[in-house]
Amino acid sequence: MNKTELIDAIATDCDLSKAAAQRALESLLDHVIQTVSKGDSVQLVGFGTFAAGSRAARTGRNPRTGEDIQIAAAKTVKFSVGKAFKDAVNTK
Repeated sequence: MNKTELIDAIATDCDLSKAAAQRALESLLDHVIQTVSKGDSVQLVGFGTFAAGSRAARTGRNPRTGEDIQIAAAKTVKFSVGKAFKDAVNTK
């Protein structure tokens, strides 16, 4: 399912126009991105939790030349699946 198909499904399920469903979905995504960017987490009980994480700087190896390279530290996004979501996936 892609974003357009998800918008169509939301519009049908909630008896909304596709434009309203698109605004609602984009608002949700924007708020998740803003919150996680600030370092906070977004917890949707039963679905999962989006949180900020970090990856330390490390030494890697260039596979083409074999020489060592430095990989900079980076911020990452973590998603932990909720119990209800995990159970729904595992029962089918």
